[in-house]
Amino acid sequence: MSPPSPLRRYNNLLHEQNAWDFTGTPYVPVYVKLPLGIINMECELVDPDGLRKQLETLKSIDVDGVMVDTWWGIVEANDPQQYNWKGYKQLFSIVRELGLRLQVVMSFHESRDDDVCIPLPKWIIEIGKENPDIYFTDRHGNRNTECLTWGIDEEPVLRGRTAVQVYFEYMQSFRDEFSELFNTRSISKIQIGLGACGELRYPSNPAKRGWKYPGIGEFQCYDKYLRKCLEEAAKAIGLPKWGNPPEGAGSYNSQPVETDFFCYHGEYRTPYGRFFLKWYSQYLIDHGDRVLAKAKLAFGDVPLSVKVLNAAWDANIPVASENALPCYELNGSNGYNKLLEHAKPRNFPVPRHISAFNYVGFNQALLEQVNFREFRRFVKRMHGEAVQYEDLLN
Repeated sequence: MSPPSPLRRYNNLLHEQNAWDFTGTPYVPVYVKLPLGIINMECELVDPDGLRKQLETLKSIDVDGVMVDTWWGIVEANDPQQYNWKGYKQLFSIVRELGLRLQVVMSFHESRDDDVCIPLPKWIIEIGKENPDIYFTDRHGNRNTECLTWGIDEEPVLRGRTAVQVYFEYMQSFRDEFSELFNTRSISKIQIGLGACGELRYPSNPAKRGWKYPGIGEFQCYDKYLRKCLEEAAKAIGLPKWGNPPEGAGSYNSQPVETDFFCYHGEYRTPYGRFFLKWYSQYLIDHGDRVLAKAKLAFGDVPLSVKVLNAAWDANIPVASENALPCYELNGSNGYNKLLEHAKPRNFPVPRHISAFNYVGFNQALLEQVNFREFRRFVKRMHGEAVQYEDLLN
């Protein structure tokens, strides 16, 4: 069977396009998140010429900017308060020359994928060998070295500094080093890492502990610092016996009905259960408040963002979004259509749209002809522009 003629192909694409027409909808900026590995562990930009060409290609289709992780484990790798921003200076210079905007992430966690591992700073790891309670800990005593426990937010156990002080001074160093980017408003937003994977959440479901969906995970409050905080909270209300985490909360792959704590008439409904869950969730909120207060002090009026729950919609907080997998792995245009419908829902009772979209999974495959054509159409529709004939065929 011969391939369809250009006209027939155009008509097919036009039919699909009309079904998913976002012409005239609100403009949503599109940022592309740069991948792990563009900056090595010596804080060097690995392939500046290759990256420049890729960014020029993105600029040619009116991508608004790029999102870049600045890794604590790279910048402050060897010694406390010794910051190396060398590779980021070169990267940001290229981005500015091309007229792209920047979203910057303060990444205070470790990151691993198939090819790249970015650990916490070496000096933090050395402290952890002597004092493993600086990490989140489960009921079996397993330490999660992905990020620091919030129990040391205000404990001076990091060579005389608290964790919040360490984060604040890192952010101050960034502000001082890149003051020109702030002065010229080249940075549109700064995302603040607040926990595992940069998200404001406990590391309750680590795959390396065998967790699989839909397991309930485990409480992560067994390091000595969070244990002390829980004990003090219980004493403060005159019930010191409540100063321990719950028994019978199951294991990583338990179902709620299988546990004494989470089952239908479980302990979570009792006064103790409500006390513990309130303390556990409030400590998460307090950690976010502490770090974000310091971020506001460091970055002034630059918009800040965090990774949290969908409840932000209901609280009228501007919401940005990102994809979980590259869309060319999700049936091309169909994957993009779903992202567009989420970004600018057309059947929602109250009109709303996201404030920005961050494309995750940028690689050379995205720049291949068919994949790149689909991505270009996606950018136009995010911008609320009409898709032209050449956009459908080229």
